[in-house]
Amino acid sequence: MANKSYLEKMVTLAQLQKTYKGKKVFLTGHTGFKGAWMLQILAQLGAIVKGFSLAPEHSYDLYNLIEGDNLCHSSLFHDIRDAERLRKEILYFEPDFIFHLAAQPLVLEGYKEPLYTFEVNTQGTANVLEALRMLEKDCVAVMITTDKVYENRDNGIAFAEDDKLGGFDPYSASKAACEIIISSYRSSFFDTKQPQKYLKPVASVRAGNVIGGGDFADNRIIPDIIKSLRLDEPIVLRNPHATRPWQHVLEPLGVYLQLGEHLFNNPKVFTTAYNIGPIDGDVLTVEALTQIAISEAGKGSYTILEQDNKPHEAASLVLNIDKIKHDLYWTPRFNSKQAIEKTIQWYLDNGHADVKCTMQINEYFN
Repeated sequence: MANKSYLEKMVTLAQLQKTYKGKKVFLTGHTGFKGAWMLQILAQLGAIVKGFSLAPEHSYDLYNLIEGDNLCHSSLFHDIRDAERLRKEILYFEPDFIFHLAAQPLVLEGYKEPLYTFEVNTQGTANVLEALRMLEKDCVAVMITTDKVYENRDNGIAFAEDDKLGGFDPYSASKAACEIIISSYRSSFFDTKQPQKYLKPVASVRAGNVIGGGDFADNRIIPDIIKSLRLDEPIVLRNPHATRPWQHVLEPLGVYLQLGEHLFNNPKVFTTAYNIGPIDGDVLTVEALTQIAISEAGKGSYTILEQDNKPHEAASLVLNIDKIKHDLYWTPRFNSKQAIEKTIQWYLDNGHADVKCTMQINEYFN
């Protein structure tokens, strides 16, 4: 790599706009927490976005709060498992980029609805890739999985991209299967090093434990903290000593966009899997995260739930991000403490959601 500092290499909105302005972007999962943030960034970049996702469940979902319908060229509320409809929409839209975020994203929900979780996460991913295979034009695809794709023996070792895939629970196993599906399609149909009529570079990004304003899902730590703070009730912690690679939502979204830019400009490189997370050593327990959140909010308390026969969740999860640091010259802009503080600030701010998101987007990228 050139002798430039990480700061010099940090991508800005102005740089990304050169790639995405006026380009067609097909965004699955656009009504979800991460999808809504991604939609707002793409709108700022001047992209033409078509969304494909289930309808938002609540009036207070972030997609509704930012008036997501106004940010899309077209917003289709439909099931990713409908392969025929998905293929029809992608082929008709003729995207330049596909960002696949649609998923059943919750570990505990995976225990409740394992078959649904496997169908959405595995078959849904295959459906996107099959539609890409049928598309008669160049197109970049960035496929989003999770940090939980590895066979985790809770030994505290940081997982690298070539470590063994696996998954104890249905959610983790379904996402590990996604990585195998992505790799299979990439090798079988999208090998950009072979002569092809249309170039379709495909990369996957393994990100998880994302926090940020506008997440209102059940059984996730930040939404649980905010609900408890608003009700003046103690925060209930299921796994206080579990460690996770916490990261602000703008960190992985910035990587998705930067990776898409690299694949667009140099489609024969970067077609691989990448971990995205905090730097080595920047790992906090659930209890430490809660303490920082309480400190930032200026109020609150917590209690630890003693529960027998609770669903299995990994005690430790750490990612090695050397590969993406080397290939994209990327490093996190926020440490874990800053990510938590900025997340809590978003919820404490009484301003409009779209304004709060825009402020944090501009701060992060510029």
